[in-house]
Amino acid sequence: MSQYKEFAVIYDELINSDIDYNTWADKIMEICNKYNIEEADYLDLACGTGNLTLKIAKNFKRAWAVDLSEQMLTEAEGKLRSAGIKAKLICQDICSLKLNSKFDLITCCLDSTNYITEDEDIKLYFKGVYDHLKDNGLFIFDINSYNKLTEVLGNNTFTFDNEEVVYIWENFLEDDIVSMNLTFFVKEENNYRRFDEEHSERAYKEGYLDKIIKETGFRVIEKLNNYESILIDKDCERLVYVLGKGENNVG
Repeated sequence: MSQYKEFAVIYDELINSDIDYNTWADKIMEICNKYNIEEADYLDLACGTGNLTLKIAKNFKRAWAVDLSEQMLTEAEGKLRSAGIKAKLICQDICSLKLNSKFDLITCCLDSTNYITEDEDIKLYFKGVYDHLKDNGLFIFDINSYNKLTEVLGNNTFTFDNEEVVYIWENFLEDDIVSMNLTFFVKEENNYRRFDEEHSERAYKEGYLDKIIKETGFRVIEKLNNYESILIDKDCERLVYVLGKGENNVG
């Protein structure tokens, strides 16, 4: 399966119009301040091109970022270096973390958790994060809601055209897995170059995730609607979890 290879180069152009990274980062830091999280060690999982990493890492003494795509990490490295931020960038599967360090804050944003589609892998993911989190630390992650993946994205097709980039996005829903087939045409001088990407996201029900989270040893401190202090309702498309270790004093 091809994921975030050639796409890495045009990722920011497509995503920045939809995601307000400043608002997300401000909310995450507001939560850290609310629970008196020490701003020493920060880890961003599935960091992509480093948009969120960049905005949060500047508040911490040390920063790490992990992604499975070397191409995405290359984009992130250039961005962080230009901003004068020193960070350790690691190419690793977030379901099998081995970093030999612990963190005050761990994030995994932009529905990266939905990309984990197997029961065993989602359990390993939470256990890995738990083992890398300091006792009084926070883990903040978001998911595309069950409603968004099954009802909004579902078996639908989307198109985009801004003259420089054209894409066709076809979705197929089966057994709570949305398979996404994307065909891109990127303008290069007077021609368009085509490449294809395949992605899969799992639609998780809150009850199932809550059960896995509790079994891992975490406790849910807060749930947010798309990084905003508004009620979660049936139309919520992005659900944000704020977790702490069960034995800590956070929250």
